[in-house]
Amino acid sequence: MNPVTAEIKASVAFIERNFNLARRYASWELIFVVWNVVHALTIGLIGVYMGGDDPEKVREAVLFLIVGAVLWNFLRLLFFEVADAVAWERWEGTIEYTFMSPVYRLTHLAGQCIYAIVYGFLRSGIVLVSAVLFFDLSLSDANLTTAVAVLATASLSFLGMGLMAAVFPLLSPEKGARATDIFGTLVLLISGVYYDVSVLPDWLRPLSTFSPGTYALRSIRTALLDNASVADVQGDLIILTVSGVIMVPLGLWIFHVAEVYAKRTGRLKRSG
Repeated sequence: MNPVTAEIKASVAFIERNFNLARRYASWELIFVVWNVVHALTIGLIGVYMGGDDPEKVREAVLFLIVGAVLWNFLRLLFFEVADAVAWERWEGTIEYTFMSPVYRLTHLAGQCIYAIVYGFLRSGIVLVSAVLFFDLSLSDANLTTAVAVLATASLSFLGMGLMAAVFPLLSPEKGARATDIFGTLVLLISGVYYDVSVLPDWLRPLSTFSPGTYALRSIRTALLDNASVADVQGDLIILTVSGVIMVPLGLWIFHVAEVYAKRTGRLKRSG
């Protein structure tokens, strides 16, 4: 078999394994999806309250918050799925076998990342449709093509960050997942998910320029609220692309360094 074909098939096998795990715990996955929907609707209701009696103002406020909730749900899923895959294998006690298998680490992680993207689009689509129906929102003036293009481009950066966050559960099965949550919350703080980054304190605002979420949120909101085309958000797309090109190799390198360290110090053995 061609070596490239063999690696592609191995990546597909990791994708299938993750979907099989999701199917095994389908009831829990359903609960998580419902939680995502309820969370987005709760955030949207804040916009209804803040919009007052002006229907147009209510629509803009709700869309602003719903976009933040849906996008963060998508990016958070990408961010945490990669880390959760490592945490899952730590708890199952299978991570040593995975690392010993004759598969390139890039092949292994590529399968995890592709699964996260596909699953993220499915869950975020459900959340967005539910919010549109609940609030009776009209997306006739929204440019969905631009929104999808921005989502796809931003995925690379957050997958790179997910690879970095996966180091925490790799090194510590007991506390690593909690550290991943802290990392994600810091990104949430500086990205302007539920507010414009202009409201951040002066000393914190510069950090928002380093978060891919800042550019993704700004572009998607422009696409959905102002019908912006791909050309209109070209600057943010370039930044997201460059960020992804940097983040993914950096994430792979950091994960590799952590893997070597974990093997050398015996941290992969849960009872050790």
